[in-house]
Amino acid sequence: MAKKLFDYQLDETVDGFFLLKDAEVRVAKNGKKFLAINFQDTSGEISGKFWDASDQDIEHFQAGCVIHLKGKRENYQGNPQIKIQQMRLTRPGEPQSVQQFVEHAPLKTSTMEEQLNTYVFAITEPNWNRIVRHLLNDLHADFFSFPAAKKNHHAFAGGLAYHTLSILKLAKAVADQYPHVNRPLLYAGAILHDMGKTIEMSGPVSTTYTLAGNLVGHIVLIDEKIVETCQQLKIDEQSESVLVLRHMILAHHGLLEYGSPVRPHVMEAEILHDLDELDASIQMMQTSLSHTEPGTYTERIFAMDGRNFYRPSNDQTKGAAPSHD
Repeated sequence: MAKKLFDYQLDETVDGFFLLKDAEVRVAKNGKKFLAINFQDTSGEISGKFWDASDQDIEHFQAGCVIHLKGKRENYQGNPQIKIQQMRLTRPGEPQSVQQFVEHAPLKTSTMEEQLNTYVFAITEPNWNRIVRHLLNDLHADFFSFPAAKKNHHAFAGGLAYHTLSILKLAKAVADQYPHVNRPLLYAGAILHDMGKTIEMSGPVSTTYTLAGNLVGHIVLIDEKIVETCQQLKIDEQSESVLVLRHMILAHHGLLEYGSPVRPHVMEAEILHDLDELDASIQMMQTSLSHTEPGTYTERIFAMDGRNFYRPSNDQTKGAAPSHD
C-alpha cells in the first residue's frame, strides 16, 4: 500500500502521488518566482516550496491537480515540510481522481443530517425554526460538503457540518447543565453561525475565498441571508426574536478585531462564541497530536498563538484525531 504524507518520518525520502491543495506564486528575495505549495492526501497536508518556477511550471502546477512528488520530509521552524526534488503531473494510468486525496469528515453525510435534524426539532420558537429550516434547505448541498475553513480547523470535506454538529452536542451539554439557557436560541445560532462559509469559500477541493468572502465575509453574508429569508417568509426582521438570532451570528467571533461587528450582549451569544472557540481549538490540537509520537511536541499551531503541544509518553492511543478516510 502506498504511503500517505504523514506516514513519512523526518529525513525520509518521499515518493508518491498527492494533490496540490494550494500553489501560490510568490517572489523570492533574488527576484525569482517560486510556488508556495500545500500537498494533501487523506492523512492531512504538508507544505513545500518549488523554487525558481518557470512560467510553464506556474501554468502546469495549479491548485487542484494531482502530481507525482519526489522529495524529503523535513522540519522548518517546528513545522513539517517537504523538500521538493522532482515534481510532475500525473500520466495516463496513474492516479487522476482528486477525490481520493481529499480529507473527509469522520461521519457520513447521512449520519450528520440525521443527527442535526434532532436539534432542528428542538428549536421550538416558530420564527427561528422556520428560518433555520429554510436556510438549511436552501444551502443543503454546500453545507454538508464544504469545509469549515481553508486551513485551520475542520478544513476537510464535510467539515462545516461536522463542526456545527460538534458545537450542537456541546450546546446540549451546556443547556442540560444550566437550565436557564435558552436552548432553542443556542441551537438556532449554532446551526447558522458558520453557514455563510458556503458563500465565503469555493468548495471542498483546493479551497479558496470567493470575492464575496474576501470583501464581505461569512458573518455578514449569512446575516444578509437571514434578512432575505425573513422577507420571503413574511417574518418581521425587526422583531425581537429575529434581532436576537441575528445577534447570535454577528457576535460569534467574540471581539471586533476578530471580525464580529458587535460583541456578545446576550448570554447565549457568549456561550456560542465560547463553544465555537473550544471546538475549533480541540480539533486543531487533535489533528496535530495525531501526527505526533508520544513523548514529543506537535508542530507549532499558527492559529493558537504559534504554540506547540506535548503528547505525553504514556499516551498510547493510535491517534489523537478521528480518521478522515
